[in-house]
Amino acid sequence: MGQTLSEPVTSKNSQKVENHLYSVGSSSMQGWRINMEDAHTHLLSLPEDKNCTFFAVYDGHGGAKVAQYSCKHLHTRIANQSDFKHGNIEAAIRKGYIEFDKEMSLDEDMREDLAGTTAICVLIKDQKLYCGNVGDSRAIASANGNVEILSVDHKPNNDDERKRITAAGGWVEFNRVNGNLALSRALGDFIFKRNTDKRPEEQVVTAAPDVVCKTITEDWEFILIACDGIWDVLSNEEVLKFVRVRVAQQMPPETICEELMTRCLAPNCQMGGLGCDNMTVVLCLLLHGQPYSTLAAKCSKNLANGDVSSSTSSAAAETSPAK
Repeated sequence: MGQTLSEPVTSKNSQKVENHLYSVGSSSMQGWRINMEDAHTHLLSLPEDKNCTFFAVYDGHGGAKVAQYSCKHLHTRIANQSDFKHGNIEAAIRKGYIEFDKEMSLDEDMREDLAGTTAICVLIKDQKLYCGNVGDSRAIASANGNVEILSVDHKPNNDDERKRITAAGGWVEFNRVNGNLALSRALGDFIFKRNTDKRPEEQVVTAAPDVVCKTITEDWEFILIACDGIWDVLSNEEVLKFVRVRVAQQMPPETICEELMTRCLAPNCQMGGLGCDNMTVVLCLLLHGQPYSTLAAKCSKNLANGDVSSSTSSAAAETSPAK
């Protein structure tokens, strides 16, 4: 689980950006961990393509260096791919991840670093959503109150992941790569990428992402991406309901992110590590060119009457003073 503090750091770094299509809130919290190793990005318009929205979460491990570097540069590497310029976004994400990881592995300052990071990004262009993922951060969307799964966690004990790990000369012990790493794909972690007989996609730990493509319709309400500190505590359905009842109240998206982290924070660290991790959440409300009140009304329609009222009282109970 890693070292923990005697009491959590609950101060939150929160932001919001918005236009007529999206209202995006984000928040991160160090929690019980000794250091903050998460990073995140939210850009309503990529510099390389003003019609493309990008947001991402990077959950670092072994240090914050790779997560912070990825936060600053991965989206640029994706957008600069020739495939991106020709409209093949899925290929651009795949190649962007691999080439970016290789670039870091050749950098004198980065290649010997033992740190790594998950990398989950959501890119939206022309009503198409592309989600690229390595690691065990996760993305979901709400479509008419139902969960749309946008990513699959990369865990060492998954059959396909285990096969690749063992074929590259690694092993899985205690559900960890070589008994050490709790996820099977990542940026960085170059100590697990040294088999010269294998392609980047075939290494013990690979930076090759899964990419999911979806069409955004009027039924889509919001997209949420978060590190595993959230998903270790709550299921997809529980997170969706938690967010949706607050959207129905027109709560600012960054405040929803803050309350979700507070909900997942462990009261102590005697619970097997659940709720003791760094936490980062990015929430994108899909406005479809309408005011927030229209989205709130949509989310209110098929909520039970008790949900909205109970969420008001629970939100007050879950909010704790920053430390």
